[in-house]
Amino acid sequence: MVLYRFIDIFDAIVETLNNNNGLLLSPPHNSSHQQQQQQQHSSRSGGSGGVSTGGNDRSSAGMVGTSSGGASGEINNLQITQPISAPASPLASPGAISSSTSFCLPSSSNALAATTGSGSYVCSGGAAGNMSYANSGGSNASDTADPNWQATKATVLERNAAMFNNELMSDVKFIVGGDFDTVQTIPAHKYILATGSSVFYAMFYGGLAENKQEIKVPDVEPTAFLTLLRYLYCDEIQLEPDNILATLYAAKKYIVPHLARACVNYLEVKLTAKNACLLLSQSRLFEEPELMQRCWEVIDAQAEMAIKSEDFVDIDLKTFESILWRETLNCKEIHLFEAALNWAQNCCQKMGIDQTAQNMRKVLGQALHLIRIPTMTLDEFANGVAQTGILTSQETIDMFLHFTAKSKPSLNFPIKPRAGLKTQVCHRFQSCAYRSNQWRYRGRCDSIQFSVDKRIFIVGFGLYGSSTGAATYNVKIELKRLGRTLAENDTKFFSDGSSNTFHVFFENPIQIEPECYYTASVILDGIELSFFGQEGMSEVCMGNVTFQFQCSSESTNGTGVQGGQIPELIFYGPTAIASMNSPPNSMCASPVGDMDGCIGIGNKSNRNSSELSGNCDDILSGGGGGDAAEGATSTN
Repeated sequence: MVLYRFIDIFDAIVETLNNNNGLLLSPPHNSSHQQQQQQQHSSRSGGSGGVSTGGNDRSSAGMVGTSSGGASGEINNLQITQPISAPASPLASPGAISSSTSFCLPSSSNALAATTGSGSYVCSGGAAGNMSYANSGGSNASDTADPNWQATKATVLERNAAMFNNELMSDVKFIVGGDFDTVQTIPAHKYILATGSSVFYAMFYGGLAENKQEIKVPDVEPTAFLTLLRYLYCDEIQLEPDNILATLYAAKKYIVPHLARACVNYLEVKLTAKNACLLLSQSRLFEEPELMQRCWEVIDAQAEMAIKSEDFVDIDLKTFESILWRETLNCKEIHLFEAALNWAQNCCQKMGIDQTAQNMRKVLGQALHLIRIPTMTLDEFANGVAQTGILTSQETIDMFLHFTAKSKPSLNFPIKPRAGLKTQVCHRFQSCAYRSNQWRYRGRCDSIQFSVDKRIFIVGFGLYGSSTGAATYNVKIELKRLGRTLAENDTKFFSDGSSNTFHVFFENPIQIEPECYYTASVILDGIELSFFGQEGMSEVCMGNVTFQFQCSSESTNGTGVQGGQIPELIFYGPTAIASMNSPPNSMCASPVGDMDGCIGIGNKSNRNSSELSGNCDDILSGGGGGDAAEGATSTN
């Protein structure tokens, strides 16, 4: 009797929820079984004087009865569908996060794990890719204002996301900021944080855990801390250029490796000559040797562009010294000297001292002797370095004697030129030929498309020359991506009449991203008949780089994969991570031993994400300041 009465009360509760919230109850799939359950339920209710249903037929609404076991009377199957009317959506507006970058971190190989209830939410490139379980900014308190908000969340992930930055049931608050312009109070839930970070677990449940209601986090930016919590609550990673380094710092501090890896991937994708020096400075603080190596590759290949970038003047002293020490830099020493002066002027400005030659020399210290002034030309030294007053009178005299006298004085500067980077050449034809009526030009374009599987830097092209004797060619070379010109150069080359290739170069190396198609084009003007390539290959492996070639619609002179012009691509390739070109007690170019011992920085625990700019105050006292991406295939 008591059991039957309990079942009737339970039915009434479900019916109430159905009426108040617009829920439909799923009918059983077996209609005969449904009728049998109705009869059993009616006989029990009639015999016990059960609770009246007020005339409503619950069985027609799909109420599932008791188990067929009979004796136990357990309720074993209650099926409820989605709400009739859609609840207020907790999803952020796609436009609110369109400027950020989302990374997908599926917990299983099934890309539909989120829709099947297994694994974590998987972002996609389609419409679902713009969806977010958590509001992009502010609190989720309004999302849980409904007393029955749980019924609107189909998955555990959605319910956890509703708790993100929400006061509801929060048992700890973080006072974030303090070393920055803004301070923000962020509510959180210890259980969720502890399941995602060993640092939070030790903080809340470890042997030395303190039961604090408020925890101050002065060394992390509020936006970066919210990005960290968003990942822990929602499995979402939304990265933006403004806080990427601060987010990486937070991920490192709380030991959240997947978020840290996403930050590093983001930085590697966005790595260019304009930010390579500053990112190199930051990568040592975060102990990311792979990012450091990628930075070195860009700096080596595009050194002149890197040292002339705005960010170069903000790097710390140790990074500055390591760049000047670098044997493989691909630029003139006069450009390094000018960049060093700009760096010293910026330091003087930050320290509030006059930008005199004496002060700049004091700021540069021993770093000045890493510039290989004796390898400059006499004109570069006489009209450049000697005019700045950076060198002492004796140093200037000795340098002039080095350039002009037979008996040269000893100098405190390196006299051996830098080795620079060695170029590599990708040959795409297996043979070449010539015919009496080929290869003609007449202002037409020879073009080919290519892609690579690793980042490289295109330096220039190898071209065929005249097949009828010595000749000079005027040539325009061009490199495009998605129809946009990345680099071009009008130049000349002399052909000696042989079947050799002749190299023409761009003014600066061009960074080539992997898995993207680029278009190499040339227009030649000169002797019409020339050699041409044949037996072309659609795939060529050069060292650890694989090239893919395909025909270009811009080619109007017959060049394609199988034959024609542009037989060679000249490039700088990636280098293996190895310890080289690193000064003693300076920053390593690769992970060798303890990173702190290599770069001479202090205890990492004393570092924070506010160390994201140059610190010149320690330079004169001998300290080193702490400075803390497209992939579409074109068919042009």
